[in-house]
Amino acid sequence: MKASKLFPFLAIIVTLSFTSCSTEPVEDDALSSIDVLVAPEAKVIEIEIMELINAYRINEGLNPLQNHSTVKAVAFTHTDYMIEVDNVSHDNFFLRKQSLQANASANIVSENVAYGFSSAQAVVNAWLNSPSHKENIIGDFTDFEVSAEQNSEGKWYFTNMFIKR
Repeated sequence: MKASKLFPFLAIIVTLSFTSCSTEPVEDDALSSIDVLVAPEAKVIEIEIMELINAYRINEGLNPLQNHSTVKAVAFTHTDYMIEVDNVSHDNFFLRKQSLQANASANIVSENVAYGFSSAQAVVNAWLNSPSHKENIIGDFTDFEVSAEQNSEGKWYFTNMFIKR
C-alpha cells in the first residue's frame, strides 16, 4: 500500500488507541465505521495455511473454520502495513477489531502474525509451537482468513485473523 493510500487509514489509527492481540468480546461502546477494502485473490500459500489449520482443528475434534472475505480484506491491510513499516506487530489491533465487528458481525476477534517463514507448514508449525498462537488456532471461532505477502526482498509476512460471529 502506498503512503498516499495509507494516510487516511493512519489518520484513523492515530485517533484511536490500540490493544494487544488478545481475544476480546465485543464491548457495548459505539463502533466506528471503517471502510473495508476488497480482498485480494487467495494465494496458494494462504490456501495451504488455512487447510493445515482446519486439518489440525478437525484432528483435535473441533469444527473447521469458514473463510470470510471481509476478514481476508482486513488481514491484508495489516500484512501490507507490516511490510510498509518493516516490522512484525499487532499494531492497531483495536482498529481491525472494530472493523470486523462493524463489517463482519464479529463478536470476538483475534490474530496471529509471523514473518520470514517460507512455507505454509513452517508458519503453521511455528504458531502451533507457541501457546498463545495455538490458543487462537484451537479457539472458539467461526471464521478466519490469512494474508501472506512478500516484501521487496521476497520475505513473507503473515496475518491470520479469527472471528466468532
